[in-house]
Amino acid sequence: MRAAFNLLLVMLLALNLRPILTSIGPLLEPMRASTGLGYQQAALLTALPVLCMGLVPLAQPWLRRWLSEHGGMLMGLSAIALACLWRLQLETAWALIASAVLAGLGVALVQGMMPGLVNRWFPSRLAPTMGLYSAALMTGGGLAAVLGPHLSGYFQRWQVGLGFWAVPAVLAVIAWVLLRPRQGTPKRAGAAEGHWFGNRRAWLLALYFGLINGGYTSMVAWLPAYHLEHGGTAQGGGDLVGLMTVFQVLGALGLPLLLRRLADRRPGLWLALAIQLCGFLGLLLAPTVAMGLWVALIGLGLGSCFSFSLTLTLEHLKTPAEAGSLASFVQGIGFIVTGIVPYITGWLRDVSGDFQASWALLTVTILAMLLVTARFVPQGYAAAIARPGPAQQALS
Repeated sequence: MRAAFNLLLVMLLALNLRPILTSIGPLLEPMRASTGLGYQQAALLTALPVLCMGLVPLAQPWLRRWLSEHGGMLMGLSAIALACLWRLQLETAWALIASAVLAGLGVALVQGMMPGLVNRWFPSRLAPTMGLYSAALMTGGGLAAVLGPHLSGYFQRWQVGLGFWAVPAVLAVIAWVLLRPRQGTPKRAGAAEGHWFGNRRAWLLALYFGLINGGYTSMVAWLPAYHLEHGGTAQGGGDLVGLMTVFQVLGALGLPLLLRRLADRRPGLWLALAIQLCGFLGLLLAPTVAMGLWVALIGLGLGSCFSFSLTLTLEHLKTPAEAGSLASFVQGIGFIVTGIVPYITGWLRDVSGDFQASWALLTVTILAMLLVTARFVPQGYAAAIARPGPAQQALS
């Protein structure tokens, strides 16, 4: 029963980590008409929360000296709920951007703790549990993209499509207070926190995580606008993000399950990246032929990449405390990179006049990541991640 409650908590917490991003794109045009947002300003609504997701985990070794896991979760979930409630009343571009920062800080607090929490609660079922966590995270994002335009249309206010997501955040606060395990983690984790800034493998994992997930933030930010440019509707754009999410969930659950007997994560990552590559090539070369197919392929690859890359990081170290510390660093640097990507792709769209240059950049990035994946040999994890000195760092 305890394991079931823990799994329920993991999934409910994960459901709240993406609506602040995915609710934006389908409502972008009415938001721009109402507030005067430009495309580069609109990119900040995605980029700034993701940057927060990067900066806060990097500060966790210091935050944990005065903030417990319980306090951090409550603070993070409350910030998400308050930001969504604030969005019900917003009328200006800068207030929207400020709400994005508040929500991003909340998501960052919760999300930064999740890999270590999963590793501690489910040490013998890490890969499938990370798959379920990833699937729940993506499901929350998909629901926000699909339901947002419906809610806004019903109430005749685009703000409702953004603010409704305070409801699951409040439910998560209640569930955390009632269902969390009563034995907490100490505020100090001592040496296990580590300092990863001087470790080459930690940096490689972080940049890898950031770049292979950059396609997600770009698609969430720009897919609805891209669909509108090709004669679609706001609801159609939201439905495409929803379709992408369905296949993300399938990827997060399906490929890890299919390859569960492999200790080597590289075949799964190669397959996931190749699927993404096919989708982006489709958008680049034949966007009007089968847009739904290309979006589905991108979603399938993205979902698998997210799950595999987090599992890959956690498997580099044996103890939950050390693995959680490394995951915080990887997510920290990685989400900073991921947050910059949609800003760059939005800038390319402004400069070139369409999204083809953006898709080309993401295609080239995937090709590079296919090559980098070869470096993650399981037998070399311990030597690559060892921290004591330059001789060991050179092995990474």
